[in-house]
Amino acid sequence: MSRYSPEPPCRHGTPARTAVLLINLGTPEAPTAPALRRYLGEFLADPRVVEIPRLLWWPILNGIILNTRPKKSAEKYATVWMPEGSPLKVHTERQTKLLKGLLGAAGHHLVVDYAMRYGSPSIPAVLDRLKAQGCTRILLLPLYPQYAGSTTATAFDAVYAWAQGTRNQPELRGVRSFCDDPGYIAALAASVREHWTRSGRPREAYRLVMSFHGVPRATLDKGDPYHCECRKTGRLLAEALGLGQDEWVLCFQSRFGKAEWLQPYTAPTLEALAREGVATVDILCPGFPADCLETLEEIALEGKADFIRAGGRDYRYIPCLNERDDWIRALAEIATRHLQGWPTQSPPDPAALEASALRARALGAPG
Repeated sequence: MSRYSPEPPCRHGTPARTAVLLINLGTPEAPTAPALRRYLGEFLADPRVVEIPRLLWWPILNGIILNTRPKKSAEKYATVWMPEGSPLKVHTERQTKLLKGLLGAAGHHLVVDYAMRYGSPSIPAVLDRLKAQGCTRILLLPLYPQYAGSTTATAFDAVYAWAQGTRNQPELRGVRSFCDDPGYIAALAASVREHWTRSGRPREAYRLVMSFHGVPRATLDKGDPYHCECRKTGRLLAEALGLGQDEWVLCFQSRFGKAEWLQPYTAPTLEALAREGVATVDILCPGFPADCLETLEEIALEGKADFIRAGGRDYRYIPCLNERDDWIRALAEIATRHLQGWPTQSPPDPAALEASALRARALGAPG
C-alpha cells in the first residue's frame, strides 16, 4: 500500500492554477457538549498548543478536561452562536468570498478558499480539493496577525504533514505574520475612529484597552516572538490614533491552567482601571481579525461584568475587523504582495483566441 495519497487525474493542456488559502483556528460544529469534546480533544492534543510531556498531559486531558470543560464551553458558545453557525466560521467564509471578489476585480485569476486548523473544513481536505482543481501554487495565509508557535506554526505544520503524504507537491508559500502591515493597522485605527464618531470620545477618566490572546510566559522565554509582535501592533495602533502613553493599555486574555501566562492579564487590568477611577473603557482585540467566542463572550460580556463590578461605568466593545472594506483591501494587498512572481492573471480564453485568429485571417493579417 502506497504511503502517498492518490493523485487527481492528469489534465494535459489545462493551465496550472494559483490558490490563496486562508487558515483560521477552528470551531466546533455546534454549541453542544459532544461537539465541543471533539473540537477540544483535537485542539488540546496539539503539542504546539500544550507543551507538556504527553505522559503527564494525556491523563489530565482525557481524564479531567474533556469530561468537564465541554459542557461549560458549549453553554458559552450558545450565547454567541449565529443563525448561520459559529461566528468564527461565518466571518471567515465571508472574508474568503470578499477577498476572492476583490482579487478577481483586480484581474487576478485565483482560487481562494479557507480551512480550519481544528475541525472542518480541515487543512488536508481543502488542500486535496485545491489539487483536484489544478492548483500547483498555493499561498498559505494564516489569519493570525502576530506569529506564535501555537497558531501560525501549527497551521504550517498541518500543511507540511499533508505534503509529506503527497506525491506531486504544489509550490507552497506562507505569510508568516502581518503585525505591522500598514493596511491592517489603518483598518484597526479606522474602526476605533468610527466608534468614537458614533459613541463619543471621552477626554477624562478614559482608556483604550487592546486585548490580545494570551500564551504561556514560558514560550516567550524560549524565544517565541508573539509577545513582541503584539507589542508592536499595539504601539503602531496607538501612534495611528495619536494616543499618549497614558491613554491606552495592552493586555492578554484567555489564560488556561495555573502556569504563568503573558501579563498583564485582561480581567485584572479591567478591574484595576475601574478601581483607579477610569469611568469609561473602549476595548478591542487586534489579534482577532474575526469575532469569535473569545471576543464576543469573554471580552464583550465577561469583560464588561468585571469592569462594572469593580466600579467602572461605561464599557464599550469595538468589534473585530470582520468584513470591513478596508480590512478586505488590506488582506488583498497582503496576498498580492506575497504572490509576486507567480502568474495570477486570467489565462487566455481559447474561444476568444480562435475568434481573434479568424478575424486576423479575414483581414489578411499573418496567421
